[in-house]
Amino acid sequence: MKTRIRAAALAFLACSFGYYFVHILLSDDMFAWAGWQMALPIIAITLVPFAFAFTGDSILSALTGANSSEFRNGLIGIGTVESFRHTGVTLNDQPQVRIEFRVEGADGKTFGSHAKMIVPLTELALLRPGVVLPVRYLPGRTDRVEVDLSGDASAAQQAMNAAMIRKGFTTPAKLEIAERGIPAQAVVRSLSVPGEIRDGHTRLDLILLVTRPDGSTFETHTEKFLPPAGVSQVQIGRVVQVRYLPENEQEVVLVLAANATTQ
Repeated sequence: MKTRIRAAALAFLACSFGYYFVHILLSDDMFAWAGWQMALPIIAITLVPFAFAFTGDSILSALTGANSSEFRNGLIGIGTVESFRHTGVTLNDQPQVRIEFRVEGADGKTFGSHAKMIVPLTELALLRPGVVLPVRYLPGRTDRVEVDLSGDASAAQQAMNAAMIRKGFTTPAKLEIAERGIPAQAVVRSLSVPGEIRDGHTRLDLILLVTRPDGSTFETHTEKFLPPAGVSQVQIGRVVQVRYLPENEQEVVLVLAANATTQ
């Protein structure tokens, strides 16, 4: 769509000027240059910048709610926001921002990249360093990515799970519990920090008092690696969401709030 719109705008520009100059050359009227034909190049000159501006990938994505055709089938990576800034462009009073990412690709390799997107004012405060977002990228052109707008939560979760396994934050067995386990609530009874850090995630040793669906309780110990944003959610006395399998109550997984890691 972007290419067709821009090509049409440039073709209109060329035809407008061509028709205007041919009209002047073939006319016997000394004021032929001032005829209505002069309006065509003026309109074209005005139209072309708008066509290019409003067919920018971030603008089209905001209007269509989908990724650009170039990135629609790109690989899914895990992008961690490092910084962002306003570009000065707005769409319906919503700002366009340039986001600097550190991206972990499907192969586990990391690279720096950036994306431009329109962010609603109500969501701008949620965009901060450390936030993790699924992104689409092209293996041969990793300087630019797009935030994944496909709505395919399962694909994004699979990419996140694969990254967590590679880093040693979780295991396939724990992911199975997260998928099949019984949802329950637990209270954090104790918390200790051994001091081990992996990829910016801190190891926490927790003792949880879990409430079964029938109201009875059991106590379990678990070790978790959490990003800085997730540590505040597991302080002593906090009620947390967990999942567990009835046949193995000593193994539980935490289900944390949005943009904190599920383990």
